[in-house]
Amino acid sequence: MAGTEPRVHYLAGFSCPLGGLAAGKPRVLCHEQEVFLSTGSEFVYVYDQEGGLLTAVYRFPDQVWHLQLLALRRALYVLCARKGIYCLSLESPTRSSSQTDEDKDSEVSSPVITVDPEACVLPDTTLCAFTVHDDVLVALVQGPAQWKMQLFERPCPGEDRWPGGLVGEVELSTSTPPAGAPGKLTSPCFLPVLCCVSPPGSRVPRGHPQGCGGFMLEEALFGLLFGADATLLESPVILCGLPDGQLCCVVLKALVTSRSAPGDPKALVKILHHLEEPVVFIGALKTEPQAEEAVESVLPCEDVYSDCLVALGHHGRTLAIKASWDKSGNLVPELREYCLPGPVLCAACGGGSRMYHSTPSDLCVVDLALGGVPLNSEQPQSDGAPGCLPPLLCPASLSICSVLTLSVLSRTPAGGTELLALSTKGCLMTCRVDLNSEMPGPTRMTTENAGQKIKELLSGIGDVSERVSFLKKAVDQRNKALTSLNEAMNVSCALLSSREGPPPISCTTTTAWSRLQLQDVLMATCLLENNSDFSLDQGWTLCIQVLTSSSALDLDSAGSAVTYTIPVDRLSPGSQREVTLPLGPSESGVLDLPVTMSYTLFYSLKEVVGGALAPSDPLEDPFLEEQPLDLLPEQEGICLPLSRHTVDMLQCLRFPSLAPPRASVPCPLGPAADLVDTFLETCRAPGSELAGPAALRAKYLPPSTASIRVSAELLRAALEDSHSGVPLCSATLQWLLAENAAVEIVRAQTLSSVQGVAPDGTDIHLIINEVAVTDLCLAGPIQAVEIQVESSSLADMCRVHHAIIGRMQTMVMEQAARGSNPPDLRVQYLRQIHANHEALLREVQSLRDRLCTEDEAGSCATAQRLLQVYKQLRSPSLVLL
Repeated sequence: MAGTEPRVHYLAGFSCPLGGLAAGKPRVLCHEQEVFLSTGSEFVYVYDQEGGLLTAVYRFPDQVWHLQLLALRRALYVLCARKGIYCLSLESPTRSSSQTDEDKDSEVSSPVITVDPEACVLPDTTLCAFTVHDDVLVALVQGPAQWKMQLFERPCPGEDRWPGGLVGEVELSTSTPPAGAPGKLTSPCFLPVLCCVSPPGSRVPRGHPQGCGGFMLEEALFGLLFGADATLLESPVILCGLPDGQLCCVVLKALVTSRSAPGDPKALVKILHHLEEPVVFIGALKTEPQAEEAVESVLPCEDVYSDCLVALGHHGRTLAIKASWDKSGNLVPELREYCLPGPVLCAACGGGSRMYHSTPSDLCVVDLALGGVPLNSEQPQSDGAPGCLPPLLCPASLSICSVLTLSVLSRTPAGGTELLALSTKGCLMTCRVDLNSEMPGPTRMTTENAGQKIKELLSGIGDVSERVSFLKKAVDQRNKALTSLNEAMNVSCALLSSREGPPPISCTTTTAWSRLQLQDVLMATCLLENNSDFSLDQGWTLCIQVLTSSSALDLDSAGSAVTYTIPVDRLSPGSQREVTLPLGPSESGVLDLPVTMSYTLFYSLKEVVGGALAPSDPLEDPFLEEQPLDLLPEQEGICLPLSRHTVDMLQCLRFPSLAPPRASVPCPLGPAADLVDTFLETCRAPGSELAGPAALRAKYLPPSTASIRVSAELLRAALEDSHSGVPLCSATLQWLLAENAAVEIVRAQTLSSVQGVAPDGTDIHLIINEVAVTDLCLAGPIQAVEIQVESSSLADMCRVHHAIIGRMQTMVMEQAARGSNPPDLRVQYLRQIHANHEALLREVQSLRDRLCTEDEAGSCATAQRLLQVYKQLRSPSLVLL
């Protein structure tokens, strides 16, 4: 076989998606001069070899998975994915299909024929394979947990659906549904293989094209494989190769009678072998040598009995079964496994002992008759007892690559074979292979032959080099993805396990005012620090969600949220990344406080793993090309929360009076003023009073106040570490303004009261005094610190009050965790204060209900009383202990 010289003739080209066709679904059949072709899409083409043109194009509602032709009845059976089996009459296309003028394929001139739904003779969404034998149709369906074989009377074109109904049914083995989203039908990577094996002497319709899914075995091998029942019944046997590697068989006549004769259904199924990889082909060969006169005397329509059963797995594992004699003179089945180059895209058996199989890089042929001599030449050969199988198979290259589906056409008079093939680029071609059994003698190399040989070698080297580069790129990409996944797993474990102590990856926030476009803007600086031992590389993103609270003046308004995503590129251990974001004010000039900032690390699985799962070379693993991302979970990535920070009014206060001398501090700007108000302000006469709402409120309304009293002992215990040697009132003010930019000036001047300005320009006065609280403790007065807030704006005063209470709550919980005990209190006095507060709360509810029903005159007095009650509630007589 070293002297093979294939001759390739291209017949036609068919459209294919970018990257080429995928293996497993395309089919090609040939009968006389007609070629029936499916590329794995929804189209089935009928090509006339003699005329060199397409005669018909059929469009089905979904992908076409399998074809089978009954030549004598001129019927084409088609398995459509997730729809069922269709039967087309080739005599008159309009009997089962409708023609559309506007739907035309890109590479054909003939109109596309849309198949009528009435042509579906066996509707079933779980059908994965079928075969037709004589008057029965065998279908294989995939259930939730089991493969199931079903037998029907063969439907014909033009007949009603399910003409004979279900004849027999049996479960084969455990089924693994294809990966994908729940409830979503996905295309399986590997389809089961079904074929019908007939015993010698059975009446099988002749004239079927090669590859229609049936062959005959010699009597000796048939009886050894399938048992005496199948031999006595002269029953065909259905062979089934499953994606999990099992090769099993079911006697057809036993399956027909299984309903009328109840018994163990599993007894109908016999497992012949397990390849441990998906079965992609089942065929039969004639390995026994024959005289040339006997070969030439065989008519084309005469049956040929095969003496060897073969099965191929996706990765190249090959099983050959043949009847042979043992040392005792008994006829036994001989099973031998071989390893051929893989992955196997398709395979076909010729009329002799040769088997052709295609890999992504080459089309190879093996001969199972080479070296096969009778194990015991003295044994009688009259009953079909054969010789042994060769110990090793040596594939011969035919120098044809990228063949997805294959069919053997005929044997040429010179001893060669003609093949019909479809490539990954959608090219339909015939390949004439001349294989001589004897080694050819040395021939004289001519200049033209040498040049052609050099061109072929260079072309082969180029193809191999290109494929090596593809494979190297894919390996590097997957290694990089695995490294990134390992780093992501380590980072996730470090973050989730660091509940005590400083986190390995942290994000802190500082705020400062900045002047942008003649307006003061509050800027937040986020600092991402990587203190772990791992790097944050490709796929990591820092997500910052900024959530603003609703306006205090509009209780019905809802807060708004904005999310910023910042890619984290190569954040190595010990490094930092700084991001600055604007917090406000908004376009309306209002800064709604408090603002909550949430930090999350997001790792994108699709960005890192998606490219590695999709092969760079479509021939590297064609069965993963269709839906490579189905292996990923439904979530697109993982989220790791880092921290949460709240920006409140205490951080946003500005103190112009504390600015050092000779420093040019810009005057804080409030909300953007109206142009008309600004013009009227400039035209105001000198010495006249302000007439704006803020001026009127400041002149005629007393400032809103709120106070909080805290035990001096509690404050000393909480501030002793960071403010030792500082007066308690000044230390308390420094603690409240710790996150404000003016804290250094407050600390330098040892202040206990300060005048600040809110973001909207309203004055805020913070006053801290030491007071003595009587009538609360039995042992005597309690020394406390009173924090008082004054402002002409009720909303700003409430925001400052809320910020102080939040800090106090955190401090009290930390001190309570240390086990501090409060002093003995007067319980009766506490009960009286609690009762007074409950009465005030009930009065607040009553006053608010009254505001909704009173007129304008009455609501004014009600509002004044409501403000007085709120003032009493904001100045409680209780002390935080």
